[in-house]
Amino acid sequence: MLPSNQTLSGALQQKGVNRRRFVKFCTAMVATLALPPRYVAQVAAALEKARKPVLVWLQFQDCAGNSESILRSSHPSVLEVVLDLLSWEYHELVMAGAGHQAEAALERVVREEKGKFIAVVEGAIPLADGGVYCTIGGRTAWDIARHVCGSAAATIAAGDCAWDGGLVRANPNPTGAVGIEEAVPGAKVINLGGCPQNPANTAAVLVHYLTFGELPAMDQFNRPLFAYGRIIHDQCERRANYDAGRFVQEWGDEGHRKGWCLYKMGCKGPQATFNCPSVRWNDGTSWPVKAGHGCLGCASHRFWDTRSPFYDRLPTVPGFGADVTAGEIGLGVTAAVAGATVIHGIASAVRDRMRPPASPEPPTKA
Repeated sequence: MLPSNQTLSGALQQKGVNRRRFVKFCTAMVATLALPPRYVAQVAAALEKARKPVLVWLQFQDCAGNSESILRSSHPSVLEVVLDLLSWEYHELVMAGAGHQAEAALERVVREEKGKFIAVVEGAIPLADGGVYCTIGGRTAWDIARHVCGSAAATIAAGDCAWDGGLVRANPNPTGAVGIEEAVPGAKVINLGGCPQNPANTAAVLVHYLTFGELPAMDQFNRPLFAYGRIIHDQCERRANYDAGRFVQEWGDEGHRKGWCLYKMGCKGPQATFNCPSVRWNDGTSWPVKAGHGCLGCASHRFWDTRSPFYDRLPTVPGFGADVTAGEIGLGVTAAVAGATVIHGIASAVRDRMRPPASPEPPTKA
């Protein structure tokens, strides 16, 4: 294991990561953070001098989807994150240790790095019946979360379950599951909603913290604005089809094959905020709407309850083109132009009628 007091620059050199690869990573992070390109040099300089932050990853009521998401990321790869950017001390899914040795590693971090380490929480925390519905090493998830997250410099809630309880909290919520903010009110938390979270956003939050010494600007749900500050509908490559009234009517029809708008198939993009269309998934290859499936609004608050049934169309969406076809839009434009021409003619006639007669000009002298 690399020493936790080693700088990131030293870790990069030791692992054979060249300057070009490092700058490429910094450029990708600046783009994800929606910062101007001039910040690349500042980010690179800060990361080179930064002490490798200690990180612990806790898993509670979860499906391990967020761990799987970051393990399959390529910008940066999990190797870069684990060996170069972070001193990853505890993560049940990937760590070699087990049992008492694993728990001892977690306790050492809380004791020796108090107020300096970063905690990542994946999964909901049950509070019903004293939290007995999720226990690790004989301790409840609630107890572990209060002990660890209460001592961390910052806590990242990775995915919906850690943010607001997610699927586990969905009605009727028999275990009393909640997110980390409700379970540990005093913790400094940033929420990365999504089912699962996008690993590019997770890395960007860490880079921002290492560069500027603080968490990025957040919205009312404590989600970073760079990732959740824009409506998906406004970023979607199918938006032109929405405005033109070209909609998929059923799966597999001609419109679906041509990439038309999925609004009528239940797409929640007009009400959801996330940077899926720009950051995308799988090395920026694609995202659900590009692949032909509507947005479920998975980064929305309590989306399992508030956005389902997932294939029901949103009731009302402001904007042009939601309830008409392309042909109807064409006819409407033609009628509007014709109507405007008639109105203009009538207005001109009225104006001419109401104009007073012109006074005769005086005769011109010879």
